[in-house]
Amino acid sequence: MSQLSPLERRSALTLALVISLRLFGLFLILPVFSVYARAMPDATPLLIGVALGVYGIGQMLLQVPLGMLSDRIGRKPAISLGLLVFAVGGAVAAMSHTLTGIIIGRALQGMGAVAGAGTALAADLTADANRSKVMGIIGVSIGLSFLLALILGPPLEAVAGLGGLFGLTSLLALGAMLLLWWLVPTPARAERPATGTVRDILAMLGDRSMLVLNGSVFFLHALLTACFVGLPLLLTDTFEVPVARHWTLYLPVMVIAALVMGAFMPRMRDAARSARMVVGCVVALGLALAGMALTTSHEWLLGSAVAVFFSAFNLLEAALPSLVSRLAPAHLRGAAMGAYSTSQFFGAFVGGALGGWALGALGLKGVFGAAAALTLFWLPLVLRNAALVGARSRATGNAASLD
Repeated sequence: MSQLSPLERRSALTLALVISLRLFGLFLILPVFSVYARAMPDATPLLIGVALGVYGIGQMLLQVPLGMLSDRIGRKPAISLGLLVFAVGGAVAAMSHTLTGIIIGRALQGMGAVAGAGTALAADLTADANRSKVMGIIGVSIGLSFLLALILGPPLEAVAGLGGLFGLTSLLALGAMLLLWWLVPTPARAERPATGTVRDILAMLGDRSMLVLNGSVFFLHALLTACFVGLPLLLTDTFEVPVARHWTLYLPVMVIAALVMGAFMPRMRDAARSARMVVGCVVALGLALAGMALTTSHEWLLGSAVAVFFSAFNLLEAALPSLVSRLAPAHLRGAAMGAYSTSQFFGAFVGGALGGWALGALGLKGVFGAAAALTLFWLPLVLRNAALVGARSRATGNAASLD
């Protein structure tokens, strides 16, 4: 923080607040949804998984268009439009009493695809050398909102019901929009018309490193969503932990994950080291998921596996968007972050559907086993990229960052 300029410090903290407020509402659903959705009249394991991840479809379809729109009309107007659509989707889900209705509401929420434009705004307001710090601050705030949501979701659901949680997501989205205009600085270049052509955008997205980064975030969020199809049920059914006490696992896990991210983030400024760190995180995710599949007793063993999972997840969640924003040309940054977020949320949909299918076909352990198997497809991708980045660094004699 001491190395950030006053504008960068203000931008990081206020954007972190806006992004975390919206995501806090989204995260509130995770620790309770798969448990309480089982009681709905049309509930099936597959529909539960689809309902959890369907918002990724709208995100997948609209991240690039909204990112490009933010390049043209400015980040804040584009983000505000997305937040309004998200709020409408939350209201639809709140008024629904079936999984089908919730799926419709969650799909509408997904159409509020503001993640790419929001990350591009953070990049606009920071220098290249400080971008990883700002992304790290935002990543920590997201982690804190995630932790608070896991702790507060069950008691809030007990008071307001599942519909009340969805209604709260709408209110938080509207609050985030107000804070966006009141607190977050507006970069001078935000109003600059986009100059990139479709050919420019396709060439940028076809870059090998961009493909690896977009593929990585796809797998990362597929694993996260699949994990939350099964984890609340694992705690409730296998370990007999009441939903109201799930926070006793999540609190120490997220504290450990935040400390791990703080220790390792400074080592990810160098491109070759970053690529190797990504490989290590993928291996850690696979081992953690395998541990969740095999653990049937001893909460501390489960807690260890979950801590490893979220430590690796948080590291990648902070590092990957920083690398994307540094690779993309400034006038294409919104489109680049839109494509990145498209991959992210498509992964969320695939992970939810995969988790729901595995729950019905393979049982609870199969959810984590299927998620662990995904890392076997991801690992060769990042291993090849690490080798290429290392060879490039040795050839140039410069292991500096990708920009």
